[in-house]
Amino acid sequence: MRSIHHPNLLLLRRRRCRRLSGANRRPETPPRSSLSTKSAANPPDPADPARAASILAEDDWFPRLNAEFAAALPRLGPRFVVRALRAAAEREGLGEPLLCVRLYVWASRFGAHFARDGGVRRALVGALWRRGPVVLSGRLVAEVRGCGCEVSEELVCALVESWGRLGLARYAHEVFVQMPRLGLRPSTAVYTAYLRFQQMPADGCRPDHFTYNSLVHGVCRRGIVDEAVRLVRQMEGEGIRPNVFTYTMLVDGFCNAGRVEEAFRMLDKMKEKGVAPSEATYRTLVHGVFRCLERDKAYRMLSDWLGHETSLHPSACHTMLYCLSKKDMAKEAVEFEKRMSARGYLLDSTAFGIVMSCALKCLEVSDLCELLDSFIKNGGNPGFDVYIMVIKSLLNCKNFSKANHYLGHMVLKGLLSSVMSYNMVIDCFVKAGAVDKAEEIVKEMQDKGFLPNLVTFNTLISGYSKLGNVHNAKVVLKMLMEHGFMPDIITFTSLIDGLCNTHQLDDAFVCFEEMAEWGVRPNAQTYNVLMHTLCSAGHVNKAIDLLNKMKIDGVTPDAYSFNALILSFCRMRKVDKAEDIFNDMVRFGVVPDSYTYNSLIKALCDERRVNKAKEILFARERSGCSTSNNQSYWPIVAALAKMGQFSEAGELMDKYLSRNAQSSCGSNQSIESEVAVQVVNA
Repeated sequence: MRSIHHPNLLLLRRRRCRRLSGANRRPETPPRSSLSTKSAANPPDPADPARAASILAEDDWFPRLNAEFAAALPRLGPRFVVRALRAAAEREGLGEPLLCVRLYVWASRFGAHFARDGGVRRALVGALWRRGPVVLSGRLVAEVRGCGCEVSEELVCALVESWGRLGLARYAHEVFVQMPRLGLRPSTAVYTAYLRFQQMPADGCRPDHFTYNSLVHGVCRRGIVDEAVRLVRQMEGEGIRPNVFTYTMLVDGFCNAGRVEEAFRMLDKMKEKGVAPSEATYRTLVHGVFRCLERDKAYRMLSDWLGHETSLHPSACHTMLYCLSKKDMAKEAVEFEKRMSARGYLLDSTAFGIVMSCALKCLEVSDLCELLDSFIKNGGNPGFDVYIMVIKSLLNCKNFSKANHYLGHMVLKGLLSSVMSYNMVIDCFVKAGAVDKAEEIVKEMQDKGFLPNLVTFNTLISGYSKLGNVHNAKVVLKMLMEHGFMPDIITFTSLIDGLCNTHQLDDAFVCFEEMAEWGVRPNAQTYNVLMHTLCSAGHVNKAIDLLNKMKIDGVTPDAYSFNALILSFCRMRKVDKAEDIFNDMVRFGVVPDSYTYNSLIKALCDERRVNKAKEILFARERSGCSTSNNQSYWPIVAALAKMGQFSEAGELMDKYLSRNAQSSCGSNQSIESEVAVQVVNA
């Protein structure tokens, strides 16, 4: 590297740079040819099972399969059909088992070795069982015959076998009786499949727990719980007592059918029968209730049920807290924990961690600490994540003494047991601006035998750079290199950010140029820091040049890259240039964010170019960008009011209010009052 005379730059020697950059430089990627080796007109791969599965979901699936796969199927063989059946079964929300039936019907046309292949049959029956049932209806028969095919005995056997595994014995019997009405004749193979699960007693085979539980499981998964109840009664009539697995599946079946009260009664029945619920039973009940009821009603019902239980099962409480967390019911989670604590039930560290993550959303920091202290006082043992959450919250409120108090707890309990755990604590203090304290923690870490890594040093450099203390950032950089590490993209970007914050723009660009000599490629964040600083200093044209260089170097700009330029032109009242940048942004494929839209709309309204502002607003709505606040609507409404176009201003305001009908009355009144003030001033 060339020698650098400016005292504020990286003092790096050429020899060290070449040695380190040679060991760490990324291999250069050969330039891509402008001539693609693939033509967009090339036909799809005839051996792609996913392609075949996607065609099955189309209305014209049969001729399209013939066009793309008929010629290749004899060569591909049954294994391709098996792979395509599995791909079809994995497609979500597209009638997966019916797709499998379609594929089987199509493949059967090419010979019995496809229809009767063992692997093909197993894949079909497995898909029908996991994703089914598929009903043998007149519509299905008509669809098959409309393709010039017939419902073969192999297909009927597969359907009957899947119904048996799903516990649909009664339905199988009804179909068996009505087959002549569908124009189908039962064959020996169909009789065999039908009798396989109907004639167990006649063949001297007595069903056991496994037999009945398999059938109950199949019907409960589909919510056909009445058939499951009938099977359980038949099971009891034959002297086989339902076990915990049977009842757990019934609980799931009642929840799937939306019959929650009966699911609760099933637990009472288990107690009457002397069958103890398992962890799976409680988890199934809680998840099932939240799945089929509105969340508040589910919480009330489960809380009442747990409140009347003489003993609290850990799985029920943990699952309850998990569901409350997933449903964003933070207050309810904290309330539930307090109710359980009042009954003498102490959560474990995992469950308490769920409560604390919820409490962060709804409690003040003092209440958060009180909750943690109460848990510790009652004998609880908080985990590492809980302490980190609380320390972050305290540091955000600048309560350093309390944060140090809990940090001491972590040290005493041995929770800081790795470089990674120390780095997380250091990061908390750095983000709170307490970089000196973070350096103390680094020294304590070394005293305990943990050597800092590149992440440790980068965290400190970033902290000092954000504070504008470039001198200390360079001191840490020197320590980084003394420990044998090489600066990476995070190191350089942090240093450049620090130099920009202290208005050392020339030094920042020299540091930027040195990145290439170290084999470090700038990313979008690096460019954004420099462009934002250039725009703030009024060097907008240089920022545009840097944006162009960014594109040439193959670094993809993001919304932040363009926003700095758009805002600068808006402030300079050069709205046409801001529009040009906005159009370039859209053409480049970067999605504008709310900041982009709001800045440009306000600038256009200040120029009284209301029609153009409305075009951008409506384009924003069409793109799906949220317009839940009034920052986009309000400048247009105010501009229309200033221009005396009160009717149009009122219509636009009504449109905004109708789009946000669920917002609070106070916010709506605030908008109306602002418009009224503007109208008077106009």
